[in-house]
Amino acid sequence: MFITGLFHARFWQISPKLKPCEWKKQYRVFPSQDPLDRADFNAVEYINTLFPTEQSLANIDEVVNKIRLKIRRLDDNIRTVVRGQTNVGQDGRQALEEAQKAIQQLFGKIKDIKDKAEKSEQMVKEITRDIKQLDHAKRHLTTSITTLNHLHMLAGGVDSLEAMTRRRQYGEVANLLQGVMNVLEHFHKYMGIPQIRQLSERVKAAQTELGQQILADFEEAFPSQGTKRPGGPSNVLRDACLVANILDPRIKQEIIKKFIKQHLSEYLVLFQENQDVAWLDKIDRRYAWIKRQLVDYEEKYGRMFPREWCMAERIAVEFCHVTRTELAKIMRTRAKEIEVKLLLFAIQRTTNFEGFLAKRFSGCTLTDGSLQKKLESPPPSTNPFLEDEPAPETEELATEKGDLDQPKKPKAPDNPFHGIVSKCFEPHLYVYIESQDKNLGELIDRFVADFKAQGPPKPNTDEGGAVLPSCADLFVYYKKCMVQCSQLSTGEPMIALTTIFQKYLREYAWKILSGNLPKTTTSSGGLTISSLLKEKEGSEAAKFTLEELCLICGILSTAEYCLATTQQLEEKLKEKVDVSLIERINLTGEMDTFSTVISSSIQLLVQDLDAACDPALTAMSKMQWQNVEHVGDQSPYVTSVILHIKQNVPIIRDNLASTRKYFTQFCIKFANSFIPKFITHLFKCKPISMVGAEQLLLDTHSLKMVLLDLPSIGSQVVRKAPASYTKIVVKGMTRAEMILKVVMAPHEPLVVFVDNYIKLLTDCNTETFQKILDMKGLKRSEQSSMLELLRQRLPAPPSGAESSGSLSLTAPTPEQESSRIRKLEKLIKKRL
Repeated sequence: MFITGLFHARFWQISPKLKPCEWKKQYRVFPSQDPLDRADFNAVEYINTLFPTEQSLANIDEVVNKIRLKIRRLDDNIRTVVRGQTNVGQDGRQALEEAQKAIQQLFGKIKDIKDKAEKSEQMVKEITRDIKQLDHAKRHLTTSITTLNHLHMLAGGVDSLEAMTRRRQYGEVANLLQGVMNVLEHFHKYMGIPQIRQLSERVKAAQTELGQQILADFEEAFPSQGTKRPGGPSNVLRDACLVANILDPRIKQEIIKKFIKQHLSEYLVLFQENQDVAWLDKIDRRYAWIKRQLVDYEEKYGRMFPREWCMAERIAVEFCHVTRTELAKIMRTRAKEIEVKLLLFAIQRTTNFEGFLAKRFSGCTLTDGSLQKKLESPPPSTNPFLEDEPAPETEELATEKGDLDQPKKPKAPDNPFHGIVSKCFEPHLYVYIESQDKNLGELIDRFVADFKAQGPPKPNTDEGGAVLPSCADLFVYYKKCMVQCSQLSTGEPMIALTTIFQKYLREYAWKILSGNLPKTTTSSGGLTISSLLKEKEGSEAAKFTLEELCLICGILSTAEYCLATTQQLEEKLKEKVDVSLIERINLTGEMDTFSTVISSSIQLLVQDLDAACDPALTAMSKMQWQNVEHVGDQSPYVTSVILHIKQNVPIIRDNLASTRKYFTQFCIKFANSFIPKFITHLFKCKPISMVGAEQLLLDTHSLKMVLLDLPSIGSQVVRKAPASYTKIVVKGMTRAEMILKVVMAPHEPLVVFVDNYIKLLTDCNTETFQKILDMKGLKRSEQSSMLELLRQRLPAPPSGAESSGSLSLTAPTPEQESSRIRKLEKLIKKRL
């Protein structure tokens, strides 16, 4: 204890201001192996370490002396450190004073450098003052000399220009005039000087004289009346065109206008409205005439006009404007004489001529941006409707479905001349629209007549449905009409044509598709119990014949094809029509019509198979199930159902191979129709003995396996049934199995029976429970107590719960089964 107290006393003398925890944290910074420096130092343990036994206390004095020596060394070190810290403040003040003195000296030196720099700058300014004056003088002198030279050139150039103008030396004038005008630009700021203003006025007067003189020369060479001047182009006129390029643009435009007018004067005389060649049937002669004129122009005048004037293209463009005006005038006058073939002939020849212009000219003279925007060619096709069409007189209707599945063609370059003449036909396109209305009506009538004459399509033996060939003919004809109309107009005529398309799409859907669906009969054709028991495989035919089933599948495939192609047709019509009219194109109603045909076809197939199974289910409900003595193979009614399924489903599957999704819909709709009907007939089987219930459970399991295999039944290629279909079958048939298991369970004690019913049937209710009790053959007096018990033990129904007749049932496997149920399961496994 003495040693411990000694340690504590010396420690607090060394560091009286530190708490023990702070001292430990402080000395933790320096690594040390000394036990005294440990954070968890314990004096008692340390002393016990030094003196583990009583015998070790013999050298206690030596240990005490070592500790005292160590304490003295620590005191010396602490004292030295403390004294060293007292001198730090004095050294810092001394260093600060030295830094301040150095800063003052630096400021002084900077000020001296700044003063010297200002003196040097002033000295340089005094030295360069005279040099700057000399520079300004040199610049002014250079400007004066240059201006005088320009003035001399301008004065001489004006004199020469006036002299050359009088002598009609246009070749020299073209070069000189451009130079004079360039020099005159340097004197714009000197126009206040009278001499300079006088020279400028002389230049303007020379330009005016040149313009009038050149126009007079062209009028003399190409008079407005009379014939063209014989011989080749004049060199004087060629040089005059070079001068006109420099003069006011109105001079150039006047020359072009007069030359083109004189060049087309013969055309206006030859094709006057009262001439026989002016009518549409001889429209080729117009385009042949302008082609000859263009060749004649190139031979005689091609070198007279500068290339950048594009005179040949200007002649062609003016010819197109005149032709469009003349054609519009004559068609208004003789509108009653316009026939469809004549109109299409004229349109075809006109569009061919516009294509010829696009190949030969660039369209740079078409300065009317709005017109050029309207005359852009429509984009190429991405589907069967808009292939690159051949000439109307050689185009034939395709009859194969593959013609409507061509890949997207590369976009053709725009034709800037498209519609430059053919726009005049747009007001008369109603003749074309009315003709297409009549032709489509005749086409639909022919389809109806062909169908009646040829009868339904033959049964399909290949993979894929038999699409009616008439649908391909219809849509290829639509393609032809749309391409022709889009070449003529992308405005209201396209909307009128769309209306015609809608009309005959609906007519095709009702007359060809819906109108040829087989009609269902009301006769039941039911089976008696005795006939069911004696039924052999293949003895009972389906309600629809094989040809009728193939017809329904063909109509379904055709409607599906028409639905997809109508959607593409709508997209292509929107691409062809003007942007402002896109909203008016809507074929949703027609697509809904084809969807209705598809639904009707599927419903017919479901009703046919469902009706074929009805007699078997009726026979099941009329059998005496209380008299069944043993469980055997599946019952005859199950065999009958399976037979009908094997007869119908493979035919339907093979004919709907190209539309698998609709075959899946057929399977789902049949399951949704057959399973509730089977459960309804199951409730009619009463009373049922235990053995009878076991037989029904076996039959139910057989039907469940057949239904699960329904999509691939009778097929060499086994495919996994769609999950959506499997879920419906498992849910519905499991409910039927659970109903039979409840029937098989003993009804004593009542609580166990009711709890078992609630457990097996998740949609349990009193109505279903009473039907099960009727199946068990219980009396009404016995049922009343059981129903009351069920009402007490039923949980509260959740909001929006389904009715008892729904198929949303997934019954869990019971924990305990009776011996009869286990025996029945073994029998089913053995049979499978």
